[in-house]
Amino acid sequence: MLRTKDQVLSLLESALSRSPGDATELVYIENREATTRFAENVIHQNMDSSDARVIVRLVKDERVAISSTNDLSDSGLDRMLADAAQIASLLEPDQSFPGLSAAADPAAAVDAFHDATARSTPESRADAIVKLANQATSKNVQTSGLYQTEAQSIAVVNSLGVRQWHKETRGELSISASDDPTLGQGWSIGASRDASQIDAIKLGGIAIDKAVRSRNPETIPAGDYTVILEPAAVGQMLLFLGFLAFSGKSFAQGRGVFSGKIGEKVTGENITIADDPFLPDYPGMPFDYEGTPKQKVALIENGIARGVVHDRRSAKMAGVESTGHALPPDNARGSYPKNLVMSAGDAAFDEMIASTDRGILVTHFWYLNYLNPMKAQLTGSTRDGTFLIEDGKITKPIRNMRATPAVLEALSRVEMIGKDRSIYPQYSAMLYVPALKIAEFPFVEDTES
Repeated sequence: MLRTKDQVLSLLESALSRSPGDATELVYIENREATTRFAENVIHQNMDSSDARVIVRLVKDERVAISSTNDLSDSGLDRMLADAAQIASLLEPDQSFPGLSAAADPAAAVDAFHDATARSTPESRADAIVKLANQATSKNVQTSGLYQTEAQSIAVVNSLGVRQWHKETRGELSISASDDPTLGQGWSIGASRDASQIDAIKLGGIAIDKAVRSRNPETIPAGDYTVILEPAAVGQMLLFLGFLAFSGKSFAQGRGVFSGKIGEKVTGENITIADDPFLPDYPGMPFDYEGTPKQKVALIENGIARGVVHDRRSAKMAGVESTGHALPPDNARGSYPKNLVMSAGDAAFDEMIASTDRGILVTHFWYLNYLNPMKAQLTGSTRDGTFLIEDGKITKPIRNMRATPAVLEALSRVEMIGKDRSIYPQYSAMLYVPALKIAEFPFVEDTES
């Protein structure tokens, strides 16, 4: 099990007292991760790993150095501190360093830890996988994927009096279903802080149904189509906006999509997006890796660009205060919104389908990447269930197609927004998003051409 709050803070306090720096920040990250992988309806791997590490940011004579270790003995931590001091002696003074976070009240507690997740066993995960494998076998479909649970604790202390601690759990089940001879493909994903709430039968049914319905896909011409994007596809696009538009570092450096556009219309008026770590359905870490309490940040409000998220360095560059979105100190990306939430609309999914004369239903995207960062334009193919919609009905499966959306432009052409939202996890981020109906969504080719 994870170390207790008292054990962690005592460990860090002791190391802090021995630091040779003028100012010192210590970040503690402990992970307990368990994963069950399966392929061809058979479990083939169980892994259970745990690790704890400490990252130090040490300031000496205006020089800032970073080092880390997972040797948490006194000698191991002392060696880390000595390494940081040695590195600092080789660096030039960092005139842009904003200083460490000053002491603040402990961040608001959030209910993000669940024993059912932390105590997940290989047997409990196997039971869920066997049930969905039996579903797949009855439909002559093969499934693969992973069922993962994680327990994590994070603490930040520094020489200016910051003392923050948090623990959380995460469960995630990702399922791919396929029928290789006829190219049927399906996919689904579920995530919750409480793994007991992940419905393997429901998720398996979704992936298997898509695989069955997408057998023998046809090719349609490239062009601009009305699309209905399922929540995962929406989440995947927003994930890239986190880097391209919502990052304080790129914004302050003048290379972000929102640079110079705060207060301007950037999407349709029906789009509102925020970073909200206090979402009851999936609460996030309530402070950042500098120990600054997180704020809910309005990013786009009724189509208007309202703000970006900052750590201390980008906030200093922009002349504002940190919003509490620093990543670990050994990360060079700067700030990032890890709890993106898009406001829901009032449309039922079936209504979105019924309202479409001709369009494409997209389950999710594969290998999205940057095409034109300053226009927030991406490229990637559809994946695991792409269907043609005709006269308000899903009529047939189509081959995967390469899309080239400029995300903000696409969000300016949203005709309907789903009233139901889903959690989409990606990396260490969480996105809470609805389905969207978007006009004139560009496709350049089918990926089998």
